[in-house]
Amino acid sequence: MARLAFITGASSGIGQALAWRFHQAGYQLALVARRTHEMEAWAKSRDMDSAGFQIYGADVSVMDSIRSAGRACLAQQGVPDVVVANAGISIGMDTTAPEDLEMMARTFAVNNVGLAATFHPFIEAMVKRGSGALVGIASVAGIRGLPGHGAYCASKAGVISYCESLRGELRGTGVKVVTLSPGYIDTPLTRRNRYPMPFLMRAEDFADKAVKAIETGVSYRVIPWQMGLAAKLLRALPDRLFDRLLSGQPRKRRQEQTGK
Repeated sequence: MARLAFITGASSGIGQALAWRFHQAGYQLALVARRTHEMEAWAKSRDMDSAGFQIYGADVSVMDSIRSAGRACLAQQGVPDVVVANAGISIGMDTTAPEDLEMMARTFAVNNVGLAATFHPFIEAMVKRGSGALVGIASVAGIRGLPGHGAYCASKAGVISYCESLRGELRGTGVKVVTLSPGYIDTPLTRRNRYPMPFLMRAEDFADKAVKAIETGVSYRVIPWQMGLAAKLLRALPDRLFDRLLSGQPRKRRQEQTGK
């Protein structure tokens, strides 16, 4: 029987690239996103056999919505071998702006609570079976805080810590928890950035390395490795030097600047 991968945020970017890579590896797919029509159009453009995937519409920021999608997957396709909590948002922040505090709450709802709610329906069944992988998509932005990027950096630091905690809780059950921290990946989201993006990587190349890492069963990996090295160096910098390095750098666009 073919293995099954459940992927959120599958309508574009990293999620879509991961879906295609898992498909190439012979997995059945459970594809989750709000924009189901985009996933349907993408699958059709790839000439994918409809027997090889199911599409579930869900809003990851709404717990009942994403948990319902998980329960539907269990009922229709069975227990996944891999669950990838990939859906996330990234918007700049100014703490002096009241509306940005609401945006921060939404960021945490998607990037943190939504991630945990994505895993929730599957853990008991995976533990009972004694196998499976829960994959949290974090970011190198979770390693140090970047000016104007507080909501996203804090949320991704939370993903790293949460997945580490969950890994400890599931130790000895056969269920693995994998944390992947992408560097700069060429997606519609990052194309809005107005600052340098070193070691920019194609989403397809990231997906190839990510699937290999998942199947290897690593606990944590930064992709690409060069960005991991850069992040370690930034983490080691004294705060005074780190602050000076980022002084005057362009900030992430805020919500009112993106038109969203």
